[in-house]
Amino acid sequence: MSSLQVSLAAIGGLTVVAVVAYNYWTSRQNVPKQAEPYTEPTGLQPAGSLANGQAIEPVLTDDFVALSTSDKKPHLDALIDVISSIEVEQAVPAQLVLAALPPTRRVGTKAFHIEGCCQLHGQWEPIQLGKRYVAFQAGVQLANRMGALNDIEFSEFVVKTQAFADAIGGTAHFSDMMEEVARARELDQFASAHDVQLSFTLCARSAAWSSGYIQQHATRLGFVMGLIPGRMVLTSEQAGAPLLSLSFDSQAAMAEDPALSAIREFTLSLDVPQIAFEDRPFERMREVARSLADNMEGVITDGDGQVLNEMALDQIASDLQVLYEALNARELSAGSPQARRLFS
Repeated sequence: MSSLQVSLAAIGGLTVVAVVAYNYWTSRQNVPKQAEPYTEPTGLQPAGSLANGQAIEPVLTDDFVALSTSDKKPHLDALIDVISSIEVEQAVPAQLVLAALPPTRRVGTKAFHIEGCCQLHGQWEPIQLGKRYVAFQAGVQLANRMGALNDIEFSEFVVKTQAFADAIGGTAHFSDMMEEVARARELDQFASAHDVQLSFTLCARSAAWSSGYIQQHATRLGFVMGLIPGRMVLTSEQAGAPLLSLSFDSQAAMAEDPALSAIREFTLSLDVPQIAFEDRPFERMREVARSLADNMEGVITDGDGQVLNEMALDQIASDLQVLYEALNARELSAGSPQARRLFS
């Protein structure tokens, strides 16, 4: 074999090796990034691990509607409710009151509540067994994210309240429907103009992510799995509700082999009126997005795919400050029970 043939054979062999290596590298690049194997932690304990020998289970919650225990039974407030008083001639036991309550706590798309004035301490409260009540008030919410209270819903409120009053031998008093509906429309207009649900989209720069890879990085920052596949929440004891939400393709989350799911983006969301300004929700959102982007080789964008640089994020923070001030001026501070009910 001549030296030329040897050289050509060598070059051919090198070319084949190069092609095989390139194909291998390309295939590796296209494989979604996987979560790292779990190792027993030493030193600091992550959320959900052992503390003083006791297991701390993460709380499963669903989006931004989960409220603290005290907020599950909100007090009626004339700021956001139509309230009708119900007089009784003598104290009524809770057992009788509970039997007379309507089967649903909704009037159309609005929340409906009945409270009693406790004979023992004279405070308004949701009806509780073992107590007696000397007066009652029924209320329906003026507005929520479904819109303003309308004539039909107000009429249904009157019918339900009157039926309850008749059942306990009470007398109900109602305000003017036209005035209350007009008040509901004005409140709904204000709420619509100040309802901000902020979201960032994190996009992969190169290789896609598996669902496990996303979950692992999010868990390190305090996120826990929600009830909906592909949804995680960052909880906060101070906030009283999920602080941030992280969501990705639910189909990928439910795939038979999640390791093969290729996810190129996921969303971080903040329901601004639901979280108090004092909890620094936007600052936390910004920190979380930056950390995830750095550690996962991603980039922070808006819903249209535009990259959000520090200047753009500073502008969002400035705009949010104006929003918080407007809510405060209306006595509907972000994170307050009234704001959570109105913006729900």
